[in-house]
Amino acid sequence: MQAFQRITFDPRIMGGQACIRGMRITAARVIRLVAQGMNRNEIIAEFPDLEPEDIQQALS
Repeated sequence: MQAFQRITFDPRIMGGQACIRGMRITAARVIRLVAQGMNRNEIIAEFPDLEPEDIQQALS
């Protein structure tokens, strides 16, 4: 089983959805941005609190 240190679940944040490091940025949102054609640099420019490792784990 793969461990995800950067993906968190907290019922008080975004209704318990999978979020990146407790922020209000969901893993699903990152996946949608990639599906819409954004690359990692564009996503980080849009959400400067994200790190490349956050995006990698969201895609995993």
